[in-house]
Amino acid sequence: MSKKIRVVVDAMGGDNAPGEIVKGALQALETQKNLTLVFAGQRNPLETELKKYRYDADRVETVFAEEVIEMAEPPVAAIRKKKDSSIVVGLNMVKRGEADAFVSAGSTGAVLAGGQLIVGRLKGVERPPLAPLIPTSNGVSLLIDCGANVDARASQLVQFAKMGAVYMERVIGVRNPRVAIVNIGAEEEKGNALVKETMPLLKQCTELNFIGSIEAREIPYGAADVIVCEAFVGNVILKLYEGTSSMLLSQVKKTMLSSLRTKIGALLIKPALKKTLKGFDASQYGGAPMLGLKGLVVKTHGSAKASEVRQSVIQCVNFSKQKINEKISRQLSAEQASELRDSK
Repeated sequence: MSKKIRVVVDAMGGDNAPGEIVKGALQALETQKNLTLVFAGQRNPLETELKKYRYDADRVETVFAEEVIEMAEPPVAAIRKKKDSSIVVGLNMVKRGEADAFVSAGSTGAVLAGGQLIVGRLKGVERPPLAPLIPTSNGVSLLIDCGANVDARASQLVQFAKMGAVYMERVIGVRNPRVAIVNIGAEEEKGNALVKETMPLLKQCTELNFIGSIEAREIPYGAADVIVCEAFVGNVILKLYEGTSSMLLSQVKKTMLSSLRTKIGALLIKPALKKTLKGFDASQYGGAPMLGLKGLVVKTHGSAKASEVRQSVIQCVNFSKQKINEKISRQLSAEQASELRDSK
């Protein structure tokens, strides 16, 4: 019998809470037979929302948390002050081993801060990165880091690369994933001080399939499977990616509806176009996991709809099945032991 996986869902986080959050999580419940959901949130809105659906009550639990951490609140102060918030309650459940994972569309800063302060880092992990999957013409790539560590060091980027490679191979199924560092050119002499310091360190990692630099224009074509950068660069890439995709989709729709001829053409190509555009919808891949924590924490977009929430919960199930945290921990421990032997 497969292991039961308990996922805590922050019912109060995000622009569309609790409606889309509850809807998406319950959709995941229908497809994942070994899943148990725990909704954390305010009693009245949560109970009201759950009454709208029919579901297996034996696999759905509620934990009431009457405080809500708002987007504009200072993250660390909010985590420490609002102990009865859905974010803090959910993260504490993961810390105590009462749940395998936590999903939230709420305050990114609070989720990131809480992940480190409450759940804690795996031994040997310097900084846990936020790592979303982004669509490319070849499938998906992992962008690591996209928001957790704005001022990362070279040693931390190397760890990001190693954790990202484990995730892509074990969860996504990419054999020997190609790892690249974001740069402004292919030449080794290019880049800022951080990139120049990190490049030779990545070259020395024989366990990585490091292919060198990747320019931003190469990312949409799937030139690498793991894209390494510090969070400032990663967040700019992610936001530009999302904005460009949204703009292009809007322009395509506008053009197709501009005349009778284009409307007829749109009807003819609609099935093929819909399939193509779906491939570039990042929400279908779920949220961004914080890699390197003692438990799984997944951050979805603040504007997440039910489909993204559903995929984020399914993502947690797959992550737990593959025991990624244990594999990351084993790899880092083995490398530290090797470094210790070499230093003697």
